[in-house]
Amino acid sequence: MIPLAGFSLTVGGDTRTSIAHIGIRAALYSIIFIMDKRISVIIPNYNGSLTIGTCLQALYSSAYVNFEVIVVDDSSTDNSLEIIRRFPCNLIRLHKRSGASKARNTGARKSIGEILFFIDADCVVGIDTLAVIARATEGLDHIVCGGTYTPLAYDDKFFSTFQSVFINYSETKKEEPDYIASHAMVIGRDIFYNNGGFPEDFMPILEDVEFSHRLRRLGVRLIMNPEILVSHVFNFTLGRSLGNAFRKSKYWTIYSLKNKDLLKDSGTASRELKTNVVSYFSLLLIALLFLFSGRTALCIPMLFILLLNLTTNRNFFLALYTAKGSHFAILATLYYLMVYPSAVGAGSLIGILNYYRFPSRWVS
Repeated sequence: MIPLAGFSLTVGGDTRTSIAHIGIRAALYSIIFIMDKRISVIIPNYNGSLTIGTCLQALYSSAYVNFEVIVVDDSSTDNSLEIIRRFPCNLIRLHKRSGASKARNTGARKSIGEILFFIDADCVVGIDTLAVIARATEGLDHIVCGGTYTPLAYDDKFFSTFQSVFINYSETKKEEPDYIASHAMVIGRDIFYNNGGFPEDFMPILEDVEFSHRLRRLGVRLIMNPEILVSHVFNFTLGRSLGNAFRKSKYWTIYSLKNKDLLKDSGTASRELKTNVVSYFSLLLIALLFLFSGRTALCIPMLFILLLNLTTNRNFFLALYTAKGSHFAILATLYYLMVYPSAVGAGSLIGILNYYRFPSRWVS
């Protein structure tokens, strides 16, 4: 007799059948064991009425049952509260707009789970996401674990899926990443409290990057688990895609100048993207020189720069193809090479000007 989770199995007869039964019972035991871990899912919400219902519906459809959901509403002015109240979550209201960091920290203080799982109001978990988190955190008491977006966006429009592939690829390149994004951050309750949580007096974005860097300086290990996935509702148009690129590159540049790591290969601020932006503006400059001078010799450096950029970004282009086939990959590659760098470069320029014009604003 083999005891297992309160059951017993006689080994005999058909060996294959007995082994199959043992495997099933072992799987059940494993599920029961990891269910002992309570996960606190913490969601900041500000005017998220278009997505918060979908976000919560997915969570309460989870196959994993030992969890709580805490939604911290950052003084929304839409009908978010009405939607949130339809679900059995813990709703906390901030009566003054305070930002996502304050909302997340407030939710963490009210949580009771051993594991904190931070997502956003426009993220949609899979049916097994919480179970994956429970398994991934076995024996990792002093490690912060990160997930990322699914390659295909929840709304799966061209610009949305381009962004989702870009983030998925950029954030999963390294097993030990430079940062863990707050759209899928898994952290032990004690680690979070002992290290101060998210910075509340900071830029409008990148609070997760600052927190990750602080954790690493304090000796906390960050690991990426590409199986922890959430779908993101982008609803991106061309304008929203470029606007997002401009805004993020602006603050990334300011933050990088402050930390003296402008050239660092860091998640979405990747070596590939930086190479693409430099190549884009270098090619524009050489093309202008060619128009004014007519010197055909300028075609040689143009070809070299183009080949260097294509080679550097080859794995990202492969990720685009893997996500949605050749037609999407071709269009997305052209967008990435010929349009996207203009917004990233403009944002970086504004970031540089803001940093050096108002240096005291960015010094903590």
